Amino acid sequence: MNKIIDQNIIDFITEHHVLTLATCFDNKPWCANCFYTYWNEENCFIFTSDTETRHAQNTLKNPNVAASIVLETKTVGKIQGLQIEGTLSLAENEIKKQATLKYLKAFPFAILKQSDLWILRPLQLKLTDNRLGFGKKIIWTHD
Repeated sequence: MNKIIDQNIIDFITEHHVLTLATCFDNKPWCANCFYTYWNEENCFIFTSDTETRHAQNTLKNPNVAASIVLETKTVGKIQGLQIEGTLSLAENEIKKQATLKYLKAFPFAILKQSDLWILRPLQLKLTDNRLGFGKKIIWTHD
């Protein structure tokens, strides 16, 4: 059973919708920006991307990924950012059906483009939130 994720992390995730995904294969890193929605009950990020993209091809060979979500600000007291370590896979079966509904609810325009649905399952989440104190870190790790 996973320990409970701090509400500050959940709030930050749900206030945003773009993550930067980092992949690596054959010692060559790559990153991509992805529109996501978060599925709280399953603790996963859902996004679409064609399997022909470089980041998807990397993931099919190495499912270990990192990602980040950041609030862009120059005000030191408002700095917030989330670092994510996890595994990425194509959505399949019943999870795919439910995840598709959740993604289309968040991004209805996505129905216009046929694309593959991906599930990012975090193993670690690290939120930096200066609103809670300079350099304040909140860390969640999968049990």
